[in-house]
Amino acid sequence: MAKRKRKRTAAEKQAKKQRKLEYETIFIHGKQVRVRRAETVEGIPVDEFIARNADPIWLHQNEMWELGAVG
Repeated sequence: MAKRKRKRTAAEKQAKKQRKLEYETIFIHGKQVRVRRAETVEGIPVDEFIARNADPIWLHQNEMWELGAVG
């Protein structure tokens, strides 16, 4: 008879949930690797959020000239 799996404790469940939020699993050279998730603001990448919402003066002050270049 096979050994029954034990249930995870509340602390283990919480730690697993936190790991899943912080890391994502991808394949590199046929192996699974955990990597940190890209930072997001309101569900979109940080660079895209800045490009959409920043005004030209803020971009210039933070030396992001390539995002502020208009035509």
